[in-house]
Amino acid sequence: MVITLSGSGPLYQQVYRAIREGVLSGRLRAGDRLPVTRTLAHDLGISRNVVLIAYEQLIAEGYAEARVGSGTFVAATLPDSMLRVSASRRQDSVIGPGAPRLSRYARRIVDEPDTEAPVQPPLHRQRYDFAYYLASARDFPGDIWRRLLARRLRSLELDYSPVRGDAGLRTEIANYLRRSRAVDCSPGQILLVNGSQQAIDLVARVLLDPGDSAVLEEPHYQGAREVFRAVGARIIPIAVDESGLEVARLPRSGRVRLAYVTPSHQFPTGAIMPLHRRLALLAWAEKTGAYILEDDYDGEFRYEGRPVEAVQALDRAGRVIYAGTFSRILFPSLRMGYVVMPAALSPALSRAKQITDRHTSFLQQAALADFMREGYLDRSVRRSRVRNASRRQTLLRAIGKHFGDSVEVLGAAAGIHVVLRFPGVAGRQTAHLISRAAQAGVAIYSTSPYYLKPPDRCELILGYGAMTERDITAGIRTLESAIRPLIKNPLT
Repeated sequence: MVITLSGSGPLYQQVYRAIREGVLSGRLRAGDRLPVTRTLAHDLGISRNVVLIAYEQLIAEGYAEARVGSGTFVAATLPDSMLRVSASRRQDSVIGPGAPRLSRYARRIVDEPDTEAPVQPPLHRQRYDFAYYLASARDFPGDIWRRLLARRLRSLELDYSPVRGDAGLRTEIANYLRRSRAVDCSPGQILLVNGSQQAIDLVARVLLDPGDSAVLEEPHYQGAREVFRAVGARIIPIAVDESGLEVARLPRSGRVRLAYVTPSHQFPTGAIMPLHRRLALLAWAEKTGAYILEDDYDGEFRYEGRPVEAVQALDRAGRVIYAGTFSRILFPSLRMGYVVMPAALSPALSRAKQITDRHTSFLQQAALADFMREGYLDRSVRRSRVRNASRRQTLLRAIGKHFGDSVEVLGAAAGIHVVLRFPGVAGRQTAHLISRAAQAGVAIYSTSPYYLKPPDRCELILGYGAMTERDITAGIRTLESAIRPLIKNPLT
């Protein structure tokens, strides 16, 4: 039998899986001798110790047996039914005794239309990918991060982490938020979470019962919509204009428990909520008894005007739950964010986090605390802000040169994405436009998944945080060439 390594995971697991599959498929029969460990290690170009560990696992699980002085063999006692496993009997193809009885929660999430596609990496990336959920790997000091991880590994804490997170990291986050976002908080208010998505989920579980009302921006981050629907909330969409959520349209009565907003850079339009609306939003929350979930997902990146204070910084009644993430300023796979909890909600949110997953990865918490304490985060954010400002300027110049008055640019004052609105192209033509761009090697994304009612005009969301200036220029030029016929001669 020829053994080849594939898949992910440690090498010994790959060797183990390859031999186990050979046994289960019948290619290795009971009593067959397995390759000598030294020979197999040489053939695969790996350490003999790796093969020995794999063989030990096979023996321990009954797939193989060692015979003193003779070698290692496929176990002779495997039942015939196991040896004749066929594709038709694989576990993932077995039909059960009928449709399972799902909980109401499960039925709601299954019935929800699949909206994951926009944030999933494509199988084959296009030459020019305007992904709006990525930051540049070149901006992140990976060598420093690896060094800090390695240092922490040498003295790794093997016990459970505190539910709210490492005390040192919570202190660093509180200090960072005070100086960068004017957020008024103490380390005791910080709850470490696995990204802003978990923050939304925990808040929804704590505040919303089935039938309760939740305000959502229209358009909005679809991850919040999915969470609210999953818990059975009644969603109240409130329109967004050039100044963000139209606070004057908020319901003045009724059982509204929560309003989800992105005031510093509305997602996806990029609108920035001015001070008078922020104050009006706070007054509404205090009057109605609702809470505000402020998602500040990329507030560090602002290029025009003075920074606007977070809504939480203006809150004097304890109505704002502030959520942030390190996905945009560091990297998405870190999966780490934080919640600044009002005192009244702190026990419930902490307990909900404990029930969900006990705590966030301690190793990454410890390394991130060092990263912040030693000044690397501040330097990284400053470097990214300068580079993103240059990318943004390159993007706006390219759009102006190649599209001119045929497109409106929204949300360019902050963040790492813009929205292009084509007044002369119907919304139903967006998919065709995206397809034409893909054929030319350009990945662009529709805003439609972020609306309850898709827009009647074509809107595209273009990110630039992970691209070089050269690729931005070439990508916009290629995009214009690909979709020019649709812009000049739109179908009606």
